[in-house]
Amino acid sequence: MTELSTLRQTTDHISQPLQALLERLLPRTAPPLVAEPSLAAPAVPAAAPGVLAGPRAQLPRPALPDTYDGDCTSRERFLQSCLTYIHLSGDAFDSDALKIAWVLSYMKAGRASTYALRVLRRLGGVGSFTDWAAFEKDFRAEFFPIDPAKSAALALRNREQYGQGKRTLDEYIDSFQALVEQAAYPDGLQL
Repeated sequence: MTELSTLRQTTDHISQPLQALLERLLPRTAPPLVAEPSLAAPAVPAAAPGVLAGPRAQLPRPALPDTYDGDCTSRERFLQSCLTYIHLSGDAFDSDALKIAWVLSYMKAGRASTYALRVLRRLGGVGSFTDWAAFEKDFRAEFFPIDPAKSAALALRNREQYGQGKRTLDEYIDSFQALVEQAAYPDGLQL
């Protein structure tokens, strides 16, 4: 029970500065980033080249990312989920600082919360990044392996570390194929 209280305090400790930062970044008249769910989806303007287009009247709301705790198995999924949400939200994110603050607001536990607090305490906070690319580079340096291809190759070669375990066969095959792709093995290379 004390562990739950500690986690709740840590989350509150992180959420307060992030909320204050979001309030400073958002114009007073802007709608909240995450609106209450409603049955009606927002109207979609004509799509620019390279932007996904759906029916002119409505698009479904994108799914929010899960809270990220710094776990290495979910880092790519978290980043991709954030990028997809930002892309599908159109003009809701009108600055890189707002995008960065929004992503940090989902980093509420574990190593990720430590990283978010470190960014917020830097001189300049989220503004210490020149743009989104600088933030993404820093995020990848913090949570991704230095050499993903080598890490994947080593995982595939270590039969004791990498096995089916309690996963279904489909989950194991999907994971295996992802590691082979990440390791950049050419066709026909023997493991």
